[in-house]
Amino acid sequence: MQILCAVDGSEYAQWGVEALEALAAREPEHVTLIHVIDRPAIQAAQGRNQAAAGRVMAASVKAGQTLLRDAERRAKVALSQATTAPRTKYRTVLAYGPPAETIARQARRLKADLIMLGSRGLSDIKGFLLGSVSRRVVSLAPCPILVVKQPTVKLTRVALAVDDTKHSRAAAKFLRTQIVPESATVTILSSAESPVTELAARYLSEDQLAALRKPALDRATALVNRLRDDFIKDGYSVVTKVQMDHVIDTIVKHIEAERDDLLVIGSRELTRTERLHLGSVSESLLKYAPCSVLVVRGA
Repeated sequence: MQILCAVDGSEYAQWGVEALEALAAREPEHVTLIHVIDRPAIQAAQGRNQAAAGRVMAASVKAGQTLLRDAERRAKVALSQATTAPRTKYRTVLAYGPPAETIARQARRLKADLIMLGSRGLSDIKGFLLGSVSRRVVSLAPCPILVVKQPTVKLTRVALAVDDTKHSRAAAKFLRTQIVPESATVTILSSAESPVTELAARYLSEDQLAALRKPALDRATALVNRLRDDFIKDGYSVVTKVQMDHVIDTIVKHIEAERDDLLVIGSRELTRTERLHLGSVSESLLKYAPCSVLVVRGA
């Protein structure tokens, strides 16, 4: 696997590098560590003072080089290769430009299989690798993205949220074949959409509601059972959960109750207009899920 890991010196970015340990069971062939210097932002901040802008750029380059050396050391420790012959090839990249766009562009250039980055999650503070940038990377990236929102050095409990789309099937396959260790327990979640509005439900009996909702619940149950069988064939421990409720509430409440290490969701490719605002389900889960989130796109 080819992994692109973005770093910026923050605690959250360090979580992203240290999360490589969670993938050590499926040791990546290549890890590229990237630090992005936002040259347009630096120039804009200094205005017409070109000399000051030059000094800031020089300091940023020096700090970035030091940061990348430290990140490579941390990556080797995370993959237990600090004192052994390295089996993973490492590369560092110091790039220039708007952070999210630059990370996505480098992922395309390297044909990355996975982007890893840290995120502060709910914060509204602007900055490299904080919530707003990580969500923009998700909207632009050509491959799956692992947004690390907490220290994640082991994947013990993983939640896979699915619906009946090819994107969910791709997410399940990527999780099963590329990410999750065989020792992990995978919970496959599906929240069936009710065919009855809340207003209409007030005028129906429980038996009538159950009859109307049964087809949707049956389809969701059949879906998670098919995916469960694929995981079981590969030797995984699997739990399934189907209910009819608000999809975001269902997923977030489950993760809070089970204290999952990772949430996995599939996502379709976005048009240019849609990139301005990531789809509501993905956006909400990236913001509110209390664990790290893997968004599978382009797999």
